[in-house]
Amino acid sequence: MKDQLKILFCGFGDIAQRAAARTQHQSFGLRRNSEAIQGRPDSIVPIAADMTDADALAAALQQGFDVVVVTLTPGTFTEQAYRDSYLAGAHALSQALSQTNPIIEHKPKLVIWVSSTSVYGHNSGDWVDEDTATNPQSFSGKLLLEAEQVIAALPCQHSIVRFSGIYGPGRTRMLGQVRAGKGRPAEPQQWSNRIHSDDCGGVLVHLISRFAAGESVESLYVATDSAPVTQHDLRTWMAGEMQVALTDEIVEQKSVRRCSNQRLLDSGYDFIYPTYKEGYLALMAD
Repeated sequence: MKDQLKILFCGFGDIAQRAAARTQHQSFGLRRNSEAIQGRPDSIVPIAADMTDADALAAALQQGFDVVVVTLTPGTFTEQAYRDSYLAGAHALSQALSQTNPIIEHKPKLVIWVSSTSVYGHNSGDWVDEDTATNPQSFSGKLLLEAEQVIAALPCQHSIVRFSGIYGPGRTRMLGQVRAGKGRPAEPQQWSNRIHSDDCGGVLVHLISRFAAGESVESLYVATDSAPVTQHDLRTWMAGEMQVALTDEIVEQKSVRRCSNQRLLDSGYDFIYPTYKEGYLALMAD
């Protein structure tokens, strides 16, 4: 594998920008409005194109990329928004790579597709990993899984990364709830799986680096930190750090599972924030 790769980040939002800022390879950021990319490193080459437009995507791919990393973000949490982003993007990429006119002379050797652990479904508090059967219950999980299936059929190597609950700068919803005194009961147990946005970017860079070094990259990874925790324990700990009192609220828990990151650890990834404690302490300090 050559030392310097050309990397195309499609859907160049927060996670992709964190990854692109850390990689040593030549990086390009594709987004509908490239001017909307704020704070990108000068080394990132912007490309204005719609990820869900197969013809526009094929034209962009003519530049000859070694790796394509796709991190899409629906505009709203609705079924149509997920269909218009994840599923439309997966189909557009599939169509672009299969086009014969014009032929893409240098097709990507690896596609990294960001998905979510919501594809697993409820799981009743059990552990899940890459070998666990998927059984999504929500529209988001069902559409994400459908998009994964399109990616798995691409005519090139692929790696699907299922992130758990992402937090970090700009993703402070739970932190705000705890500040407002909103706790969760100890029973029934409501499990939470977290990963800091810096580690999301770090995982993507890690997989790119493995590929560049000629090392194996699995077709599927669960990306989450090393400490699944109940909502009760997480919020109680955060409240203690912020010195606020909590009132337990009973809310419907749609997913109750504990996610294992063992495959990711075995691949050599070294977490920036191994558990929620390191990550949230850094967030509180900011």
